[in-house]
Amino acid sequence: MTMTLAQRERRAATAPTGLPRLLAGRPDLAGHLAAFGPLPPVAAEMQAMTARAGLTGRGGAGFPTHRKLEAVAGRRGPRVVVANGTEGEPLSAKDKTLLIQAPHLVLDGLDLAAQAVGASRRVICIERGNQAVYAAVCVALAERRDESVEVVVTPRRYVTGQEAALVDFIDGGPGRPTRERPFERGVGGRPTLVDNVETLAHLALIARFGPEWFRQVGSPGSPGSALITVGGRVDRPGVFEVAMGTPLSSVLQLAQAAPPRAVLLGGYFGRWIPARSARQLTLDAASLSAHGAAVGCGVVAVIDDDSCAVAELARVAAWYAHSSAGQCGACTWGLRDLAAATSALEAGSPDPRVTSDIQRWTAMVKGRGGCRLPDGAVAFLESGMEAFADEIAEHQAGRCRRRDHRLLPTPTPEAWG
Repeated sequence: MTMTLAQRERRAATAPTGLPRLLAGRPDLAGHLAAFGPLPPVAAEMQAMTARAGLTGRGGAGFPTHRKLEAVAGRRGPRVVVANGTEGEPLSAKDKTLLIQAPHLVLDGLDLAAQAVGASRRVICIERGNQAVYAAVCVALAERRDESVEVVVTPRRYVTGQEAALVDFIDGGPGRPTRERPFERGVGGRPTLVDNVETLAHLALIARFGPEWFRQVGSPGSPGSALITVGGRVDRPGVFEVAMGTPLSSVLQLAQAAPPRAVLLGGYFGRWIPARSARQLTLDAASLSAHGAAVGCGVVAVIDDDSCAVAELARVAAWYAHSSAGQCGACTWGLRDLAAATSALEAGSPDPRVTSDIQRWTAMVKGRGGCRLPDGAVAFLESGMEAFADEIAEHQAGRCRRRDHRLLPTPTPEAWG
């Protein structure tokens, strides 16, 4: 069943204007329906609507959502849709915030995606330890009287949130990355759509208010809004919904950031951007790609001149090494050696071979892992070595004056069973 032009116009007339969009309702079902209304019967049109909207994935990769829908819908046999709410990125809180404040919007998107690709099985994944998130999702499902959605609690490991690893865990495996492509062979061997929960929430809004409404904010090449987690040396850390294309300086102002020395964009899989470049950037693909960066998982972290960046690099390099699934040599040994070398920099090793070793080893591990974990370490460390070259020289001379504020969290991953 499709919507008539008159129905679309009436629906558009009720659309919320401005921001926030994703967080405009209430967590309960009655408040959700009062803010957004019921889902219209547009499942058959969702691929085309999503393509016109220009929605891209909000989990990190930024892949066009309509192409993922098409890839799964075009396969034969029973299909599965997985809502990825694991959010293993230590700096990010956007998915947790969304699932607590707007769980019904995510579940609407999950239902729509399942209808659009013809899936008979729906799964939502939440990382272990997020009790408030788990409770919000369970309450929302009870309100909907929907017992068919499976809630899967995953280990506290970054790599298990990777879509092939997530499929492996749902199927009873340890949650390690595999070579399988989920849209071909996913959960139970079936074609599987794995989408981030924010992506699904946007899908639910596009279904209600249309692709033209979605494009009312954002830039032509990066339409819509995004949830951004801002942290580091800021007085007002938190999650903000901003239009794509918003100047990075405006986001920093929202969070009352200290004058930045550099900004980390995209979390631990992102890149460090020196302040002189960051001031000119807008949060869209065209602006960020010129610096090798992307919005990614929607993280902005600020480091100021009082903070020891080398200490932060060393801790995150160690986190990368501890996060390895232990399947590939480049990851198992390469990340270990990079962590040791970065730790030596922090300790003030004057040996010039330390920096050349880091440069050589990052080149060696790039593109060599079974998943993208080594590539994330490379982007983080290479950009950090460049952004903080002066401080690295100070460490090697034994005279760093900055303090270790421990701005970047490094939670210990769960051990592999």
